[in-house]
Amino acid sequence: MATWLITGCSTGLGGSLARAVLEAGFNAVITARKLDSLESLAAEFPDTALPLALDVTDRSQVEASVTAAVERFGAIDVLVNNAGYGYRAAVEEADEAEVATLFATNFFGAVAMIKAALPGMRSRRFGTIVNLSSIAGRRASPGSAYYAASKFALEGMSDALRKEVGPLGIRVIVVEPGAFRTDFAGRSLQQAGANIADYAKTAGLRRKENDRTHGTQLGDPALAAQALIKVVGGNTPPFRLLLGSDAVQGAKDELDSQRQELERWESVSLSTDHR
Repeated sequence: MATWLITGCSTGLGGSLARAVLEAGFNAVITARKLDSLESLAAEFPDTALPLALDVTDRSQVEASVTAAVERFGAIDVLVNNAGYGYRAAVEEADEAEVATLFATNFFGAVAMIKAALPGMRSRRFGTIVNLSSIAGRRASPGSAYYAASKFALEGMSDALRKEVGPLGIRVIVVEPGAFRTDFAGRSLQQAGANIADYAKTAGLRRKENDRTHGTQLGDPALAAQALIKVVGGNTPPFRLLLGSDAVQGAKDELDSQRQELERWESVSLSTDHR
């Protein structure tokens, strides 16, 4: 029976995935910063669920979670780096300490989990690492520069990682959800305190007090969870997996735009080679 370790299971996609994995009959190490948020789910699956308190920015907790998972279930087959949150601010508005904390969770927290889990996966020549990115990992919107940067970093790292560990039998999947009906754009969304008037028509439109999209998102987290289980269980999963019609359309638009720009400036690009 496969064992999953999932970070950020208290709500949202992580919570839906934790439930779906357990209902599918897998072992699951379910984690959140507040252990009490996991108690009811764990009680439903006493034999296959291991709830743990985990803040991915705390290296001692990261190591302890991997150790506990191996002690309870023998190995980690699937690591899902889901813990993370949104942050909105114009580039000029953002607080440097808040941005550092954002990266500590969204990027360096995932890296810490990967480095803790990889030795066991390497020794077994088996495992799957799933990194939750976002459509913002392909293109950035006004007001989400730093959030997008954390996801661009995650995707860049993941791209190199898959080429390093693929020959060792370990798979890496980047998941790029669009907007899902979770707490991401509500309780979990943070933003800078500064509010510069010149950005009112760009980044300002996406501040929490001006954003009317929360609660109307197209994406269903329960269906996303089922899709992830199906993809992870397949023999040839994609490296990048888009979730949601808005994500698919956004990626197509971005790729079209990039190709058009590349072709428009190709002659200048080629003119710099030695002759």
